[in-house]
Amino acid sequence: MISSLFSSTMPLFPINVRSQNQSLCPLKSSILRSQQQNLNPKNIINNCRRPKFQLINPVISIPSHERLNQSKDKPKKDQNNEFFKAINQQLMVLCGFGYYVNGFRCFPWLALNYHMAHNLNMQPSTLQLVQNSGNLPMVAKPLYGILSDALYIGGAHRIPYVSIGAFLQILSWGSLALIPVVSEALPALMACVLVTNLGASISEVAKDALVAEYGQKKKMPGLQSYAFMASALGGVLGNLLGGFFLLKTQQTKSMFLAFAALLALQLTISLNTREKSLGLTQPSNRSLARESISQSIMKSCSDLMMAVKEERILRPLIWVVSSIVMIPILSGSIFCYQTQCLNLDPSIIGMSRVTGQLMLLSLTLLYNRLGKSIPLRKLIGIVQLIYASSLLLDLVLVKQINVQLGIPNEVFALCFSGLAETIAQFKLLPFLVFFADLAPPGCEGSLMSFLASALCLSSIISGFFGVGLASLLGITYGDYSSLPRGIMIQFFAALLPLCWIGYVPMSHPAAEKARKRGRSKRSRRNRRIGKVVFDSIYSYRRKRESDLKM
Repeated sequence: MISSLFSSTMPLFPINVRSQNQSLCPLKSSILRSQQQNLNPKNIINNCRRPKFQLINPVISIPSHERLNQSKDKPKKDQNNEFFKAINQQLMVLCGFGYYVNGFRCFPWLALNYHMAHNLNMQPSTLQLVQNSGNLPMVAKPLYGILSDALYIGGAHRIPYVSIGAFLQILSWGSLALIPVVSEALPALMACVLVTNLGASISEVAKDALVAEYGQKKKMPGLQSYAFMASALGGVLGNLLGGFFLLKTQQTKSMFLAFAALLALQLTISLNTREKSLGLTQPSNRSLARESISQSIMKSCSDLMMAVKEERILRPLIWVVSSIVMIPILSGSIFCYQTQCLNLDPSIIGMSRVTGQLMLLSLTLLYNRLGKSIPLRKLIGIVQLIYASSLLLDLVLVKQINVQLGIPNEVFALCFSGLAETIAQFKLLPFLVFFADLAPPGCEGSLMSFLASALCLSSIISGFFGVGLASLLGITYGDYSSLPRGIMIQFFAALLPLCWIGYVPMSHPAAEKARKRGRSKRSRRNRRIGKVVFDSIYSYRRKRESDLKM
C-alpha cells in the first residue's frame, strides 16, 4: 500500500541516482556505527541512564552522609575565619581584652600573696582567710546581674557596668601602690581587696551577660570557650611576668601600679565603645518610660527565680556547687609550705601557674573542637576523677617522693603544682556553656551572674572548710606534719560527688537542638509526596485507596 503512493515512472521529486547512492552510504554507515556502539555494554548502561529530556532548573539532592563528608572536608581554618568574621570586632576587642585582664589578675595577686606571706609574716590560716574573705563581693553577683538586666545607664545596660568595674579596680590597686599605710595595715589592705573584687565581679557579670546575649541573638553557641581562651592567655602572661618581676625586683608596689595602668586601658576601651554598634536589641523610649526601676528589678527577680526553678537548670547547678563545697581547699597551707619549707623562688611558683594556664588553654581548645560532641555527664565524670587524682600530687611533694625518684622540687612544682587548680577551672567551662544556652531571653545577665555567684560562694565555703581543717589538724607556721592527712581528706572528698553524677544531663542543649533539627528535616523529606527525580533519583507516590482495596 505504501509503494503505490509513489510512481516509479514520474516521481514527485526528481532524484539523481548517483547522489542518492552517495547519500545513502553515509546513512547506512552511521546506522551500522550506532548499532555497534549500542551493542557495547558500557554504552547500553549510559544510554539507559541518560534522561530523555532535560530539566530547565534541575534540583539535585545530595545524601546526608555526603553532605557531612563535604562539611568535614572543608578546612577548619576557613571555618574559624568565618566564625571570627561573624563576630563584631568591637565586641571582640571589648570582651576579649576584658577577659584577658580578668586572667591577668593573677599578676598583682601573686605579688599580694608574696607581700602578705613575707613582708607582713601572716600565718597560713590568716593568709587563706584574707583570700577567701576578699571574694565576698562576688557572692552578690546576682544583684549586679539583675541591675544589669533592668537598669539602663545612658541607654545601655552592659558596657557602663564594665566601665564601673574597671574604675573600682583602678582605685583599689592604685591605693595599694601609692599609699604606704594601705599596704601595711591589715584593715586598709582588706578594704582594698574587697573593693577590687567588687569591681572585678561587676565587670565579669556585664561581660558574661554580653557574650551570652550576643551568642543567643546571632545563634553562635559556645562563645564562652573563646572567652575562656582569652582569660587563660592572660593567666599565662600574668603568672610568667609576675614570677619574673618578683625574682628580679621583689617590688610588689610596682606590680600593683602596672596592673592599674592596664585597667586604665580597659576603661578607655569601654568608654569609647557604644552598645548600639554591637547589634543587640535596644529598649524603646516608651518601654523605659512605662516601667519604673523597681518594676524592672522585680520583673528580673521573678524571671530569675522561674529560670532557676526549672529542673534542667536546678539539678546540674546543685551538682556543680556541691562538687566544690565538699572539698576543703588548703591553698594557703600549700603556698606557705612551698615558700617557707621548700624555699622555692617566687619565679618557680609563678612558672607553675604558667604551666597550669597553658594546659587550661590547651584543654579549652580541645573542648572547643571535640568536647561538645562528648556526652556532658561522661565528660564531667572523667574531669572530676582526674581532679581528685591530681590532688595527690601535693602529697607526693610533701612526702618528698619526687626527690626519691630523682626529680628536684623545683622541677616537680613547675610541672605539677598548678595541675589541680587548672582542672578545677576547666570543669566550670562545660557548665558555663550549658547554662548560657539555657538562659531565657532578657535573663542572660541574671542567670549567668547567679551561676557565678553560686560558684564563688561554694569556693568561699570550701576555703573556710580548708581553714577549719588546717586548724583542726594543727597546720601552723613551721609545723606542716599533718598536711599529708589533710591532702588525703581532700582526695576522698573529691570522689564523693561522683555518687550523684546523675544530676548532670547526658547531652548538651546545642547538640540536642541539632539532633531535633535533623529529625525534623528527615521527617519533612519523608513526607514529600509526588517527588519525581529522573534516572538516579527514585520517585515516591502514595498508593491510592482503590489500589489498597484491590
